Amino acid sequence: MIGNRKVSELEEKNTFYLPTFAYIIYLITYRMADFLQFCNEFSPLDEAAKDELFKNLKTKTVKKGQYLLKTGEVCRHLFFINEGLAKLFFIKDGKEFINVFGVENRLFSAFESYLTQTPSNFNLIALEPTTVTLISYTDMERLCKKHHCMETFFRKLVSIAATKMTRRISEMLEENATKRYNQFVKENKQILQRISLGDLASYLGITQQSLSRIRAKK
Repeated sequence: MIGNRKVSELEEKNTFYLPTFAYIIYLITYRMADFLQFCNEFSPLDEAAKDELFKNLKTKTVKKGQYLLKTGEVCRHLFFINEGLAKLFFIKDGKEFINVFGVENRLFSAFESYLTQTPSNFNLIALEPTTVTLISYTDMERLCKKHHCMETFFRKLVSIAATKMTRRISEMLEENATKRYNQFVKENKQILQRISLGDLASYLGITQQSLSRIRAKK
């Protein structure tokens, strides 16, 4: 009886464990497929490149408030957010300045640190439980050298990142706060209810009091 009971207990554990394990593998594969689809739509990849890229992807899930990158660390990955929300920010004179919010189905990084492999001036932190697909700088470099389509993809990615950074600097220097707020609302409705007013003010480069006045006029 004791032996049979142990077998029964083991079967129960396996019945639970195996489907759970299979589901985890399914989720990981599915999330990596999201990344591959993004890459292929952004810049077409041939089958050989897609297969090798897939083999070099990793997934990571972090809790709200957990850092993916801290100031002074070298950014060694590109981040594709499968699920969740994150912010890339720096602190100067005790004040926080948010550069960008990382949302689902977008690829981003602390590009200056990533491209130069030098310590970052930015922090990257999850604002919600967040799952990301990662590819390392070393693996991306190797793939770019081996596959022309990967080199084209990465060149386009860096070009767009540079364009967006230029636009971000321009809007902070040239546009007034109300215009920046209206533009943010127009382009980011999907996350407006998911970020705090403090973070929104930090992104816009204004105080929460100023943000409240702008919102009160609506």
